[in-house]
Amino acid sequence: MRSLETLVDAINRHAPADGLHRTSIPGLQLAHSSKPTTPMPVIYEPTLCLVAQGRKQVMLARTAYEYDAATFLVASVGLPVVGSIIEASQAAPYLCLVLDLDVNVLSELALRYAPRNNGSARLQTGIALSGVTPELLNTAARLVSLLDAPDDIEALSPLVIREMLYRLLTGKDNGIIRQLAKSDNRLNQIARAIAWLRSHYAEPCRIEEIADIAGMSRSCFHTHFKAVTSMSPLEFRDELRLHEARRLMVAEAIDASSAGYRVGYESPSQFSRHYTRMFGVPPATDAKRLRDAIKDQ
Repeated sequence: MRSLETLVDAINRHAPADGLHRTSIPGLQLAHSSKPTTPMPVIYEPTLCLVAQGRKQVMLARTAYEYDAATFLVASVGLPVVGSIIEASQAAPYLCLVLDLDVNVLSELALRYAPRNNGSARLQTGIALSGVTPELLNTAARLVSLLDAPDDIEALSPLVIREMLYRLLTGKDNGIIRQLAKSDNRLNQIARAIAWLRSHYAEPCRIEEIADIAGMSRSCFHTHFKAVTSMSPLEFRDELRLHEARRLMVAEAIDASSAGYRVGYESPSQFSRHYTRMFGVPPATDAKRLRDAIKDQ
């Protein structure tokens, strides 16, 4: 409990306003929100999200993941999700530590510290929830507390981050972390395909072409891609397109038809149909609602 109180206090002081705040510790950001938020699309890179207070939900395809101070979230590849803070208030704001996962350090640790159990060889979904341990919480509190000692950050933050990665790697539910640490496994092959899709989502593409990038047969690629992302490759591409279209309409005030064309749709009706199926309302209606919500914040 003392570690949690320390973490809450440190995040409150170093991220006092609503939003996501970069820190002087490389790879560390702090999130603060004094109220629940509208669901918004975001790409989760390989990341640890550890909540000190409040609760958040992310949707990957049709699966919801909720995490709070008792449960942390790890993402292993760049996945398009829709995230919303569902528990927060002025008196008890949502507070979260967001740490980039250094795959090189994880790989080094994985070679030195063998798994304590054989676990499952099955390729896991790219997002996983696990229970927060006292050891992990203590390390997180010490990491954020380093912001109070800026002269120590350069020397000590890499050591504390390394300890956090060790705690993740040797924890009970470490399958997704072990997969991320291996340079020659299926997850990394799928990650190559995901990176390509994120750069070429607006272009026509064939499954055979993406499977070649991953170095797999078409059937093997389709199976493993869906295991990691909970979507088929084309469904994943459509999610990327729709997330970007939503951003264009909200952030740049582009009309729905233009946004659809920008992200690769040739037909406005197809774009509207796909958008409505994903977000529940037509694109123009959704964009206006989101812009109004942002103005009210």
